[in-house]
Amino acid sequence: MSDAVATLTGVHRRFEEGRVVALDGVSLAIARGEFVALTGPSGSGKSTLLNMLGGMDLPDAGEVEVDGIAVRDRASMERVRAEKVGFVFQMHNLIPVLSAAENIGIPLVPRRVGRRDRRERALRLLDLVGLRGRADSDIRVLSGGERQRIAIARALVVEPPLLLADEPTGNLDSHTGAAVMALLHDLRRRIGSALVLVTHNLEICAGCDRHLRMQDGGLGGYPPRAPPLPPS
Repeated sequence: MSDAVATLTGVHRRFEEGRVVALDGVSLAIARGEFVALTGPSGSGKSTLLNMLGGMDLPDAGEVEVDGIAVRDRASMERVRAEKVGFVFQMHNLIPVLSAAENIGIPLVPRRVGRRDRRERALRLLDLVGLRGRADSDIRVLSGGERQRIAIARALVVEPPLLLADEPTGNLDSHTGAAVMALLHDLRRRIGSALVLVTHNLEICAGCDRHLRMQDGGLGGYPPRAPPLPPS
């Protein structure tokens, strides 16, 4: 796929000395700006796939490429994480001792962006997520929905071509979760980021470009097409 922002080609990954198969020859291409929803039972390989795309792990066999970077060693993994990918997790993973604005600016530190510029970028994103008044707030006083909005802003502060989300609404009530998803889509469309989202909530998959299902380390379309009815 010529417009792919990330590709996996024949990727295998095993754990526990080869006894546990997490990915079994997975091939996948993610187009720029595409929204791919990924579902499947626990242990099917969803998080391992995200780790491959995000430069968090290396395959035992096969090839991974993210926005022109072949992910083959620690150096390439670190470059992908720093330059190409934003992460949003079920647990927001914010740093309690830092303010909302400081948390958002964290991904800019490895890029040697100065403190003033980090704050300016964080404030612009806080405007977009409706939390400008919380810029200097202690993370511990924010609601779950506010924390997740801060986490989304942090993931997008470097304007990554690829955004990875692992159950981003899993700890939120349905109303707050829907608002967080709407915000996530609005911001990533403004930036042009592709989104790969792992979820157990099929309602979240409704607006995706592709819905893929993992099972036993393999990848396929979902839902499967029903066989044609026999003639009456």
